[in-house]
Amino acid sequence: MHPPESDLIYDWNRAGGAVFPARGKVELDDETLRDGLQSPSVKSPSIDQKLQLLHLMEALGIDSVDIGLPGAGPHVVATVTRLAREIVDNGMKIRPNCAARTVEADILPIIEISQKVGLPIEVACFIGSSPIRQYAEDWDLDRMLRLSENAVSLAVREGLPVMYVTEDTIRAHPDHVRALYTTALRAGAKRICVCDTVGHATPNGVQNLIRFVSDLVDEVNREAKIDWHGHQDRGFGLQNALWALEAGAHRVHACAIGIGERVGNTPMDQLLVNLQLLGWIDRDLTKLHEYCELASEATGVPIPDNYPIVGRDAFRTGTGVHAAAIIKARKKGDDWLADRVYSGVPASMVGRAQTIEVGPMSGVSNVQCWLEDHGIAARPELVDAVFQRAKESDRILTDDEIFALVHGLTPAAAAH
Repeated sequence: MHPPESDLIYDWNRAGGAVFPARGKVELDDETLRDGLQSPSVKSPSIDQKLQLLHLMEALGIDSVDIGLPGAGPHVVATVTRLAREIVDNGMKIRPNCAARTVEADILPIIEISQKVGLPIEVACFIGSSPIRQYAEDWDLDRMLRLSENAVSLAVREGLPVMYVTEDTIRAHPDHVRALYTTALRAGAKRICVCDTVGHATPNGVQNLIRFVSDLVDEVNREAKIDWHGHQDRGFGLQNALWALEAGAHRVHACAIGIGERVGNTPMDQLLVNLQLLGWIDRDLTKLHEYCELASEATGVPIPDNYPIVGRDAFRTGTGVHAAAIIKARKKGDDWLADRVYSGVPASMVGRAQTIEVGPMSGVSNVQCWLEDHGIAARPELVDAVFQRAKESDRILTDDEIFALVHGLTPAAAAH
């Protein structure tokens, strides 16, 4: 048995005092099936794949899911209806929401679907809020306020919860943010969603904006909740989501493997793991790899080998010094230790395992471990043959290549 964790890992992340989400409970909204599909590189998943993803979201404990924008046409109405019915028929805990412009034509289909399946569907009605967007669209604030009030009131009258979404909030004037949110909250919106639609925000900007909005909500309706929706254009998607929670957001939005418009949204997988490691959530993440693999297959977006947590190389090492530390931990009979000695993310937490490979940067211990892991006696002459072959290679050896050496065959013959 290893010593206490605090004796083995000094955590500088908490040395200045641990950071916590301001609102306590963290909520997550999955945008994979709607905003994620706005990526110019994705293919649209089949309905069966969408249903599988929905069940995996449920298994991961994700709180809510955007299931589409029914105002886009009958084909979306059919898909949204099927997904909503799946939630009802399976007694799922995950709650659906649907995107809508602040117009009656987008909100009416959501009302109809909700009544048809017998499930409240949160209406996420959105409108641009920044001066640059207003100028490009020839909008004036009075018209925007009128549209917002009418849209929110329509959904509320029909008994549906409303999340009022201001696009490009991070570049919007404080007076406009105040006017739009005040109007929506007084019309009955239960949530307001602060958006970094173009990926402009830095962590400092997120804190400034969320704290401003929190003060506004406290003035108008303390019961209302705040969402954060961020993009990856400056590479701050994950960091901004965490800082939004620390600053006062209740719920943050994200997509599987970070898919989404342009360079994508906050990656849900990385968000889940970091929230778990921070102690802000407690979820079973063993299906995270399956969730990401299915999202990749369904959308045609490949997962890079070096992608955090679910990439092929996330828990592989071919370096002698690194492998030696893992092997020594294993020899102590301590899986906990072996999973952390050279990994900031425990592989077992996400249903994976540490893997030791053999290549030009490997030591003899890599070879011995690989052979033992594959049920092969680590005879000195065999270890030496594999080790020498690895040193002559310019990459990690494949399993077939090592098996070929073991059986005295060529790689081609071993493959057969």
